[in-house]
Amino acid sequence: MEIVHATAIAIDGKGVLLRGPSGSGKSDLALRLLEAGGVLVGDDRIALSVRDDFVVARVPETIAGKLEIRGLGIVHLPYQAETRVALVADLVERGEVERLPQKRMVELVGQMIPAIQLNPFEESAVAKLKMAATLEPSKIET
Repeated sequence: MEIVHATAIAIDGKGVLLRGPSGSGKSDLALRLLEAGGVLVGDDRIALSVRDDFVVARVPETIAGKLEIRGLGIVHLPYQAETRVALVADLVERGEVERLPQKRMVELVGQMIPAIQLNPFEESAVAKLKMAATLEPSKIET
């Protein structure tokens, strides 16, 4: 098991791991994903492990159901304890996002997972993330 600084959300049953430094927009994007039908797994710290060749993201009990909303505080929300990670979203500045990126894979606890770079503050960030998490890879040309 490995603890990572990230936020995990389940979108249509697929786990998305949001990564980035403090203040990069992980919790802000998570809040918008929740409003769009996503389910909170965990905010700020996520335990990663491998089960049946899948990467599983699990919220530590001490922070289960808690989401830090800058300017409001820590709110208590419904959550699911774990999800299989289908996608990693590395949060970056707008100018760092490639227009037509090559397919990326990142290693999590010894397993390779598809990954994208995303600016979390763009209006389309939620739609892009939902599409990346739920579309079959063959439906995306790069």
